[in-house]
Amino acid sequence: MQVDRICRMSRLSESLRESIEEEVATGKLRPGTHLDEIELAHRFGVSRTPIREALSLLAGEGLIEIRPRRGAVVAQVTPHRLVEMFEVMAEMEAMCARLAARRMTDSDLQALEAAHGKCREASQGRDPDAYFYANEQFHQALYAASHNAFLSEQALSLLRKVRPYRRLQLRVRNRVQRSFEEHQAILDAIRDGDGDKAMAATRTHLVVQGERFADLLASLSQMDAGAPQASGTSAAA
Repeated sequence: MQVDRICRMSRLSESLRESIEEEVATGKLRPGTHLDEIELAHRFGVSRTPIREALSLLAGEGLIEIRPRRGAVVAQVTPHRLVEMFEVMAEMEAMCARLAARRMTDSDLQALEAAHGKCREASQGRDPDAYFYANEQFHQALYAASHNAFLSEQALSLLRKVRPYRRLQLRVRNRVQRSFEEHQAILDAIRDGDGDKAMAATRTHLVVQGERFADLLASLSQMDAGAPQASGTSAAA
């Protein structure tokens, strides 16, 4: 009985973690926002215990910070730190692509193509929100196709940390179409079994430098101000 109760509580905490993470990713909870346990418990209709556990999980992911005398707040990432995170992500995903080109199964390819098809629909429909979720499916299918569980776990962990910034930048003019074209290059290289080309295409898709760095700074400024996203080019997504 006690074990069942613990399992139910764990599932509830994980569900709450996903809900709060989604609010961070969509900008409903912005960087620096204080997360009050009582308010969250009331809003989600639960006790404070699973809320506290969910916040602890999010802190472990780096999406929120637990500060003395202030409690939990949505993490504020400096531009330098965010660029470092994208650098690491570029290398991890490039490795996933290289391994996928060698190890991919027919079902892996089908999953990658299905996600790419959803990206195409969202791109043609000029729907950045739909593209955001299809984009995540594409990248997660790429991780799975590497058939390296540890690498996949680390890539997914980092993906969660940069979700709010990837979503924001997909709202920039023309970025969705560019992202889709970059996905096509990755998929073509993997389908051809060309690991080096797949690695290079994935790294290019994710790296943040030059003009993309300036655009990233602009995106962060607008996120902090709560202003709508302006037109321009974008960092990786």
